[in-house]
Amino acid sequence: MTLVLVHHADALAPGVDAQRPLSARGRDQAQRLAGDAHARGVTPAAIWHSGKLRARETAYAFLQTCAPFATFKMTRGLAPADPPEITCNLLNAEDRDLLVVGHMPNIAAVLERLSPASAAFPLHGMVALERDEDGKYEELWRAEP
Repeated sequence: MTLVLVHHADALAPGVDAQRPLSARGRDQAQRLAGDAHARGVTPAAIWHSGKLRARETAYAFLQTCAPFATFKMTRGLAPADPPEITCNLLNAEDRDLLVVGHMPNIAAVLERLSPASAAFPLHGMVALERDEDGKYEELWRAEP
C-alpha cells in the first residue's frame, strides 16, 4: 500500500475569509504538487480530506491531476486538533493506495506515528510512504511546493 500525506496548500488568513480558501499562491502550490505526484506515478484509489475548504481544494487538485476516478471524501480525524490515532487506525485498516490531505499539527503527528524516522513534515508539502506486509511504513520520497 502506498500512502501520500499532504499538508494543504497556502490559504487566506481567517481575517480575510473565515472559510479560508486557497490563496492564489496556494492554488499554484496545489497544482505543482499534484503535477509532481503525477510525474512520480501517484494514482491513489481514494483521496481523503478533512472537509475544511483549504484541504478540499488541495485534494481536488490531486483528484483532477492524478486520479480522476478515485473515491473523494471527507474523512474524520484529519482536522488540525484531531488526535493522530484516529487517522492511523483508519489507515491501518486500508489496503488501497491513498492520498490524504490534512492540517498541521495533525498531519505531522500522523507521519511521526507511522514513520518515526522521518524528518519533520514539510509546510504545504507532501510525504509518500509505503506500508510493508508487516504493517510498517517507510518513507519513499517527499516534496515541497
